[in-house]
Parts: sequence; structure tokens; C-alpha cells
Amino acid sequence: MRLNRPRRHDIVGTLRRGRATGARRRTTVLGAVFAVVAAVAFGSNAGAQAATSEGLLCEQNAQQTFSLTARSGYISTPDGNSIYMWGYGMSAGNFQLPGPVLCVTSGRTVTVILHNDLPEATSMLFPGQSAVKANGNPAQPQFDSGGSLTSMVQPASAAGGSVTYTFTAGSPGTYLYSSGTDVTKQQQMGLYGTLVVRPATASAQVNDRADSAFSPQHEYVYLLSEVDPDVHLAVERNQPVDWSAYNARYYLINGRSMPDTLAPNNASWLPSQPYGALVHIKPYDAATNPLPAVIRYVNAGRVNYPFHPHGSDERVVNKDGRALQGTDPTAPQDLSYLKYDIDVMPGQTVDALMDWRDVEHWDPTTNPIPTEIPVITDQLLVGADTWFSESPYLGQKGTFPSNITVNNECGEYYHVAHSHALQQATNYGAAFGGMMTVFRIDPPAGCPTS
Repeated sequence: MRLNRPRRHDIVGTLRRGRATGARRRTTVLGAVFAVVAAVAFGSNAGAQAATSEGLLCEQNAQQTFSLTARSGYISTPDGNSIYMWGYGMSAGNFQLPGPVLCVTSGRTVTVILHNDLPEATSMLFPGQSAVKANGNPAQPQFDSGGSLTSMVQPASAAGGSVTYTFTAGSPGTYLYSSGTDVTKQQQMGLYGTLVVRPATASAQVNDRADSAFSPQHEYVYLLSEVDPDVHLAVERNQPVDWSAYNARYYLINGRSMPDTLAPNNASWLPSQPYGALVHIKPYDAATNPLPAVIRYVNAGRVNYPFHPHGSDERVVNKDGRALQGTDPTAPQDLSYLKYDIDVMPGQTVDALMDWRDVEHWDPTTNPIPTEIPVITDQLLVGADTWFSESPYLGQKGTFPSNITVNNECGEYYHVAHSHALQQATNYGAAFGGMMTVFRIDPPAGCPTS
């Protein structure tokens, strides 16, 4: 494998190790990763970007009409590689991975106009939506003159074609949209995105149940996928793909690998990868913070992704756009459940509510937690020992030796969230990368910039 393009500068450049031959990157040190989190969270633009730097970014409009273009482009990986991809982007914008998050309202008509700049025909599938049409005709499989399937739905022809899809938005929840043409190849190349369908009467609920309410300031999408760079290199060179040799090397959340997952939305050094994956919440408080966050998991890959957040269960309330409830129409039983490891199957979506309730440890005055300096200080950054509190207890910490650089700014707590299939938490085999991110929990009083 080779470097396809020169590497752009980015905030975590000092954490990276270049690969002149495209081999493997050395493991990123845990303390350095958390230094990036602190830099992102407490950067000079943190307050100004509060509305857009974290969480879900919706494409939405009153008409529920979207114009998308399938294009080619490149993404950056944390080990210095650039990979040729295909992706859906807003027609007025540029190439991006993944496709834009389309937010619509249940029961209303949605129109998606697909333009195709790729060298072969492509299309879009909308699972879970009703009365899907393509150019006014029922969306249906396409066959060549010999009876072989060419597309699951009417496509836009290569190099300039277009097709208009319409459908009625389905039940509230989260859905994958993706290519329905040469699916194995085109979905691997990056033709996928997320569709969020909101309830008609309560936009800050996952579904029509009142107990699925979430804080609208804490809504997140984790679109999970993988990349075999050899496939992408073959497509870029217009060569045949040897699918028998398929071997995923990069695992992505929202089109990024760790530590780029920690960078804010629309980070300037990741121009083709607009969506971050840092979850940032405060603890549950009945008066000031009563509602949980929601994380919308979407699997655009080929295998199961067992996603595992450290330190907290999540309540699964939806699967594939359907509320987990009984069938009694008068009083549907709540069938949601707490889960510590959320297994997301290919093509599946899972909506989970998440909050933090370890209340007995929050008061540093009535229940002080002593600071413990680790015996083995193996977290090195710029030649100095850098220690990060791995205590789950929120609140101010004690004093530190003068040689310790403290990344913990105001008693906030971070814990890792990652695929529990550990090979998926790597960048080309190097650990502490790939399908991994961080949850940040601020103390109840908040932090200066939170």
C-alpha cells in the first residue's frame, strides 16, 4: 500500500508516525490521546462552536427536499495515509464521508435528488421508508437483457445522470441509506449515510413514546464502517477487485479513525470528514439535567460491530427504526433494556439513551476522593510525565507533583468507547485507533467552557 496523496496538517500531527511505505503506525500513547481531548474541549473556539462542534449535524428544510451528488475524493487516516473514496455529498457542497445526516419528520413526503459524477451508475436505497418511487415510478430491481440483476433500484447513469427518489418517512428512529447498485463494491467505497426520522409531535424523542425523550443538545450519530485500502487502490486505478483477498485495515466512526474521532465537527484539517464522535454530557440531575443523551448507532460495514462504552450502560429503545415495545395497542409494554455492549449488525441501526448517575461521589467536600499518582508513569508527552485521572469520580482533584502535567481541567471525567472486537480498534493493525472514541462527563457545576 502506498500514500495516495500528501498528508494534511492536523491537530494530532505530533501524535502520529509517518509511514513512507504505508506499513503500520506505532501505538498512540493514552496520555497523548487525552491531551488531544483537552485541546479540543478547551480550545479558544470551544465556546463559539458550542452549537456545531459536537454532536449531530442535520441537513433539514421545511420542504424535506435534498439534492445530493455522488462524487469521488479522499479521506485522511491518523497514520498519514490518504484513501480514495466515493461518497454522497450535498450538491452545493463537496465530497464528504459519510453522506450527510438527513433529518425528516415521520409521515411526511421526502424528496432526494441524486446526481452522479462517478464513472459508473449508482443509486440510493431507503430501507424502512414507505411508497419509495424513482422518477415517479415504484422503486424496484433492475435487470439487463439477459435477466441478470444490475441494481436493487433505478439508478442514476454514470458521469452526469440523475434520478429523483420520493418516499414517505417511516416510523421515528434512525436508518441507513446506501447504494443499491453493485452494493458490495459501492458501499465499501463509501456510498452510505444516516437518515433520522423524528416523531411528528415531539422532535426531541427517539420514538413516539414519552419515555424516549432526550436532551436535544446531546444527540449523536455513530455511523460505523470499515475500509480495505487495497480495494480502494484498485478502484482508483480502474483495476479489478480481488474480493477473495478482502482485509479491512481501517475501522471508522463517522468516516474517521481514532484519534481523529475526537476532533470537532467540521475540523479544518479533515475537510472531507465533517463529523466528530466525542460524546460530551453532564451527570443526571432532576432539576438541571433531567434528560439523557441519545446515541444513534448505524452499521454500514460487512460484519458485526460490538460497540462497548466503558463505565456506563446504555438503554436500547429502538432497533431499525422501531420502538422496543409490546403489541398491546392500548398500553404497549416497554421492552427497552440496559446494555453494556451494543452489538450492531450489518445494515442495522440501534438507538440508545445514555446518562450518568453515579451521584454519591460528586461532592468533593462531603466525599473527597484522594488523588492517586500511578506507580508506572508510562504516559509520556513532549518529554514530560503526563498523567490523566482514570478515576470515575467527578469533582476537583488534589495537588500534583510539579513534574506532572494535568490534563484534567475541572474535575471532568473521560472514559473510552470502542469496538470490543479489538482488531477493529486499530489503524492498520496499530492499537488504540480505529473504531474508538471518548465520552466526556463534566461535573454537575460544569466547566468554564462547557
